[in-house]
Amino acid sequence: MLDSAPLPYRLLEHADHVARWSGLAVGVVVAQAVSTLGDGDVEFEQRVVFCITAFGLCAVAGVLLADALTLRPQEAVRTASLAPRLVRDHVPPRMGPLIALQGVSLVALLVITAATASVDPDRVLSTGKVVHVTCNGMRASLGPWPGLYYSLPMFGALAIATPTCAWALRRIAHGPGGDQQRRDRAWAVTGAWGLLVSSQQLYAVLMISVALTETGCAGVVGALTFWVFYPLALLNLFTLVWSLVTVVAPRAVEDEKSLDDTTAFDDTVAFDDEAGLDDTADLDDERAAEGTLRR
Repeated sequence: MLDSAPLPYRLLEHADHVARWSGLAVGVVVAQAVSTLGDGDVEFEQRVVFCITAFGLCAVAGVLLADALTLRPQEAVRTASLAPRLVRDHVPPRMGPLIALQGVSLVALLVITAATASVDPDRVLSTGKVVHVTCNGMRASLGPWPGLYYSLPMFGALAIATPTCAWALRRIAHGPGGDQQRRDRAWAVTGAWGLLVSSQQLYAVLMISVALTETGCAGVVGALTFWVFYPLALLNLFTLVWSLVTVVAPRAVEDEKSLDDTTAFDDTVAFDDEAGLDDTADLDDERAAEGTLRR
């Protein structure tokens, strides 16, 4: 009779896919519920921030649950590699550094907007919503501005998701499983974190662009918006789409460098084996010659 896989193995074979998709579905439901939170009391912009944050955290939670449910390949003989496993060898070689750079730039952008936002001593809970500028000798308020009033949920989401995803990547890199499976899992985690970062930065950039273009003083402000924030918004939109597709169906592509390293390692092992065989053959010949002389 043919051997069949155990029942728990068959049940959990596609559990990781279900967990990732469920995380996105739950994120949509939670975002929809948050969008109707406190109608009239909570501003539209703040509700959008809550929706984006909730959806991103649900996506991260779904991917982490999927990684925990991923079955490791059942091998009859376990093999170990002499090369050390590094996290950077498992994340996307191009999109990984780009998403990390976007995360750093998001934190820097939110810190700058929080520092430049106007402070209202009489309304502490709603401070940081606008920025005051002087245009043609007149003082004007521009908003909505991503100060602390809007950026606190973003900071909180990053504080939760960043160390969690970093721990997951380290766990994947040093854990069991095949190389392709580990890369797929690492790509999914990277996509989930990128989904959170790119969506938050996209909305923050849109808020800044709308606020800066409201003023009649174009000049440097208009040029800054056109040459910096619009391209940054397009970049975040591209990262958002890539991250969403990666979370839905992660499939890592072999890095050329890792392939070259593997080929070089295999060639070295093969060369050593051939050299060992040659040395063994020479030793046998020497022993045969000694036996002949003794006779």
